[in-house]
Amino acid sequence: MMKKLETRFEHLLFSSRWLMAPIYFGLTLAMLVLLIKFGKEIYSIFAALSSASSGDLITGVLSLVDVALIMNLLIIIMFSGYENFVSKMDDLHDHEDRPDWMGHIGFSDLKIKLIGSIVAISGIELLKAFMSVNQHTDRNLSWMVGIHVTFLFSGVFYALMDRLSSAKH
Repeated sequence: MMKKLETRFEHLLFSSRWLMAPIYFGLTLAMLVLLIKFGKEIYSIFAALSSASSGDLITGVLSLVDVALIMNLLIIIMFSGYENFVSKMDDLHDHEDRPDWMGHIGFSDLKIKLIGSIVAISGIELLKAFMSVNQHTDRNLSWMVGIHVTFLFSGVFYALMDRLSSAKH
């Protein structure tokens, strides 16, 4: 009787992983929102092309890169998270467009890619702030640099801890 109850409980726990599926679908919707943001940003760049300074154009392009990095990060999170925690995408293993990394990124790799993307996005935001340095206070810029350096060191320390942990195994 207890073994049967234990087995049912374990199957329930195992099936609960499907509660993550709507989360990954929600991230797909977030990508749609970012695509609209990207479209608005590229429209504003072209609309201001004749009157914008080179700094404004560079800032606009950096915003486009920022959106692209975030969307790439969402794809990595969706694909690897789904395959690691919900279900393997067996029907897509032979698809010609399947990325090489898909199915090979573990949870540790995912965290490294996440922190790396956060550092890149933070760096782009910092560069955008430096492009319009007159619009920011010294205090604001100092906080931005401090936050970026914190992300950077966090990424380096996490990668070091991950490497030390995997060396023991």
